[in-house]
Amino acid sequence: MSTPLTSADAQRMVELLASRPLVRLITEIDDNGAIPSRRLASTLPDLATHQLRSSSDTARAHGLVRVAPGAGLELTETGLELAALYDAMARWARRHNVPAPVCEFSSRIRRVFDLLAPLLATEGADGAEMGLARLHTLLNQWLADNPDVAKACEPEPVA
Repeated sequence: MSTPLTSADAQRMVELLASRPLVRLITEIDDNGAIPSRRLASTLPDLATHQLRSSSDTARAHGLVRVAPGAGLELTETGLELAALYDAMARWARRHNVPAPVCEFSSRIRRVFDLLAPLLATEGADGAEMGLARLHTLLNQWLADNPDVAKACEPEPVA
């Protein structure tokens, strides 16, 4: 991304990419392979049916997953790159006990996105003062490589 997001756009991006159901879906597929649609509920029993439907619809709409015949939902290249970003964020968060020494993976991801959001809305900010420079660079690169996701974070024009 060459231009910073507005504060509101950065917050919408956080809501999209750091939503617990989406993080759970992407990381489950990354860790264990494709999930047949009929097995989504048993694979992710901590998510309600509407969360499963919404997260899989969102992931498909943004090109993070696709339906592979005979296999189910699998990650696309974009989804694999997002999973790698999640992993880098989680490693940083564990090393820094963010948000706590022991917590759920998706909570770590959410907190790191919350820390990065203000940097995305500030031109020239790199996160070095918080040790987030590498993650800030990785997130900016992912957003630059996936401009449709950044555009999806922009509000609809009012008619």
